[in-house]
Amino acid sequence: MALTQIQPGANREDMNLDAEIALAHRLADAARAEILPLFRTSVVSEAKGDATPVTIADRNAEEAMRRILKAEVPQDGVTGEELGIETGISGRQWVLDPVDGTTAFLAGRPIFGTLIALVVDGFPVLGMIDQPVLGERWLGVAGKGTTFNGQPVKARACARLDQATIATTGPHYFSVEQGEAFMALAGQTDHKRMVMGGDCYNYGCLASGQLDIVCEAGLKLHDYAALVPVVEGAGGLMCDWRGEPLHVGSDGTVLALGDPARLEDVLEVLAGYDGGHAHAGPHHDQHD
Repeated sequence: MALTQIQPGANREDMNLDAEIALAHRLADAARAEILPLFRTSVVSEAKGDATPVTIADRNAEEAMRRILKAEVPQDGVTGEELGIETGISGRQWVLDPVDGTTAFLAGRPIFGTLIALVVDGFPVLGMIDQPVLGERWLGVAGKGTTFNGQPVKARACARLDQATIATTGPHYFSVEQGEAFMALAGQTDHKRMVMGGDCYNYGCLASGQLDIVCEAGLKLHDYAALVPVVEGAGGLMCDWRGEPLHVGSDGTVLALGDPARLEDVLEVLAGYDGGHAHAGPHHDQHD
């Protein structure tokens, strides 16, 4: 497999990532094979150090993906939610979240997903959201349009903030101040249509034109890296609560907008709460 050689300072949108795309599909297929037999079974969960749940499906899926990466791209680094960091020598990093939404998985709700990203020079250049139960797969690549099961998708336009449908995984993932900021923002949207729950699946729906805003906090690299190319390849925008692009050092606050024209409206509301930053406390991973 001829893999892209990344030169320092290269334009991320000029990369030919065909081999990496094919590899990402194989990773997602391998994760599916581990996850599907355990869905809606009596699988046992354990509490991690941050109190979020983990199951054998999470661990087996990540191990399966890592085996492929070790065999095919041993020079690349790997970061995974369950098994930590393996450093590489290529300047490239694969970022894995085998089951984003373990709580949904345990509840038998097919709105979790496997997240696969390739990060170059600190920024995501390839992202995949795979929902194994429904057989749904979003792929985003820098400089290309996002696809859903191989077909192009586009985020939808949103003329006014009060027409926007907003989503978040849950209020308990916010600090008190962040929760106040989120509710202030939600109050300016079509809040009777607000969606709670969904994890990574919300971002796929936004890329496909079903949602307008996703607003979250407490995310780590493995939670958001794969989402950025998917949303932005569909014409949307992802950033932190201050409007800065997401990268490996981002603070964990995340906004996804289907229509970038609404960014200033959203940031104006959040600015009244300092974007939830001033009293948010130390950053830690709150999402399973």
